[in-house]
Parts: sequence; structure tokens; C-alpha cells
Amino acid sequence: MKKFLSVLLSVCMLLSVCAALAGCGSAEEQENKPAVNAVPDEENPFLGTGTLTLNVYNWGEYISDGFEGSLDTVAAFEEWFEATYGRKVKVNYSTFASNEDMYSKLSSDAVSYDVIIPSDYMIAKMISDDMLLPLNYENIPNYQYINESFRGLYYDPDNLYTVPYTYGVVGIIYDANVVDPEDVGDWDLLWNEKYSGKILQFNNSRDAFGTAQYKLGLDVNTTDRASWDLALQELQKQEPLVQNYVMDEVYNMMEIGEASIAAYYAGDYFTMLDAQADDVDLRFYYPERTNYFVDAMCIPKGCQNQRLAEEFINFMLSEEVAIANAEFIYYASPNSLVYENEGYREDMGEEAMEILYPGIENFSELYNAYAFRNLDQDTLDYISDLWRTLRS
Repeated sequence: MKKFLSVLLSVCMLLSVCAALAGCGSAEEQENKPAVNAVPDEENPFLGTGTLTLNVYNWGEYISDGFEGSLDTVAAFEEWFEATYGRKVKVNYSTFASNEDMYSKLSSDAVSYDVIIPSDYMIAKMISDDMLLPLNYENIPNYQYINESFRGLYYDPDNLYTVPYTYGVVGIIYDANVVDPEDVGDWDLLWNEKYSGKILQFNNSRDAFGTAQYKLGLDVNTTDRASWDLALQELQKQEPLVQNYVMDEVYNMMEIGEASIAAYYAGDYFTMLDAQADDVDLRFYYPERTNYFVDAMCIPKGCQNQRLAEEFINFMLSEEVAIANAEFIYYASPNSLVYENEGYREDMGEEAMEILYPGIENFSELYNAYAFRNLDQDTLDYISDLWRTLRS
């Protein structure tokens, strides 16, 4: 999720947004950008005095933040909002490390957030637990640019609570200087004894068991314990070959060639590619069956200003901002203003577009067939027990 924008491109992006804030440029140039003309008082929903506050809770390094000249999204929103509505807003932006951490913090009622960006399975749980507010999509007109394949998915089947932000697919990253091309294909590479001691596995039960289940052709969302037992047996066969079970450590280990094979998300592959050592040649491919995920913007109950939160979500979908965020974090965007933008496509390059956007129009079909879903607690407890067995 790192930054590959050139400084020149980032500065140009920032200047573009600043020009919008000043109301400059032709009508054509302003199309699909956030509105910048001051809203008349009779139409202004934010009339008043004093600074408004917006609390945003997101993954770490999951928004363009001004690093190395990239667009500072939060600052741009604050400036745009004041130029548009004549009132200051302060965005308090904080981050979480996992969906579970985010859920725990919100369910404790110890804090209040206005916009959160969890993953699909956690969204399903939060809807079930009555923790999210329905959105007023009239206040989010840029929702029209979200690809139809990302609507009506299982976690929000009636499109009441969410606006997709990014999506991704799990694939296999390997060092072509180590791995024989004849060995590349599907999940078998992670079980190839030839590369014993050079293989990394996920250090969480859901993703690790998923690799085994996809390899065996099993349903990753089954409640059948016999299927989970089979996946455990497959992971036990793999265990002697695994150098380490990792999460964020995968970046450095793959970048410097300490390890040669790992399953991870496509967006993160480009982070590693950008930082790989001279003697490392990282490549990427998708197995036939694999996990798909969507992270989406939501408004939790306890939100202090839903109208302001919806304004922020709409701003995040505007063309310049959405492109800046997509280029900064490397993940694919379901926003047509991003993936159809010729400048974005040229900046990313043909290889990146093929990896990040494989069959976007068929996304819902693949997602519904293979993506992780929210499992019942008994199944989750059983998986945890199996995971402890493997790791002990």
C-alpha cells in the first residue's frame, strides 16, 4: 500500500485540485470533480458558525496523505469544504490494524466515528449487529460511478449501507530468479518441496486455511467440519516447507529475497515490486480459485454528523481525489472515473492494469463464488482450534 506516484505527477494532481478549489478551469475540466462554487445560503445544509468536526477511521496507509508530494486528501477536503460551504471543518483521521480491532473499538461505545472503511465480511457482521446507519445516496451523487458489479453483493445486498472504496484479489508472488517457470501455476507452488524454506504463509487462520481450501477445491465458507479437517491436513503437509508465517513482514522478506514465494494481495505486490532489491525479480499470478475482497465506506451508529459524513464519502468518489487515492495505495478501484481514466491507465501501465483489474465486469460472479464470508461463531471457534493445532 505504498506510494509510487512520481513527485511531478503528485504535484500536478495537487495543483489540479487547488485549481478546482479556486473555481478555475473550463466547464469540461470541472466535470466529475467536487463542486467548488460557494453554495447559496438557502441551499447550504451547513450554515452556522464554528468549526465542524469529522472523525474518520481507516486502515493504515490507505489514503493519499501528502507523502512525497502526493495529494493530501484530508487537507484537500477541508479546503474544498470551506470553499464550498463557507464553514471550516476539522477532520480527525485515525487508523486501525485489523477489522477485528475496528469492530472491538466501535462496539465498546468508547469512541465515536463518522466514516469507517471496513472489509466486506466485517460489514456483514456490523449490519447484522445493527451498528451501521443507512446512507442517503442523494447526498452521494458520485455513487453513480461505482461499477454495477460492486452493487448488491452479499454483505449489503440491498445497497443500503455502503459505498465501495477499493477491492482486491489474492494471488501468488514469486521471485523469478529462484522459481523455475515450469513450477508456476495455481496453488501447488506453495506446496512445492523444491522451495522448502523459501515459502511464506499467511499468519492468520482465515487466509491460511483459504489457500488450502482453494487448492483442494473446497468451499471456503463451509460449516462442514470435515472440510476444515482436510484443509488442516493440507496445511500440515505444507508446514515443514514454510520459512515463516507472516503478515506485514512479507514486504521486506520478499523485497530483499529472504523468501521467494508468498500468497498476498495484488495491490501489495506492486509495493514490493517498487522496493525490490537489484537481485530480486518479483512476478505475480492468480490461481484459478482465490479470495476476492471489497473494502467500503460506511457510517456507524453514533455518528455525530451524518450529512457531513456523506459529503466526505462523495468527495472521496470525485475524480481527482479517487485517482490520487488509487495511485497512492495501489489497490484497484470500483470507481469508473478511476479505471476508465486514460491518464491513470497510462501511469499504472499495461501490466498493472491487467493484474489489478482482471475481468472487472465479471467481478460479482467471481466474488459470489469464491470470496470469504462471515462465518458463524461455532465455525470460527473450530477454525481457531485447528489453527492452534497447526501452529503448536
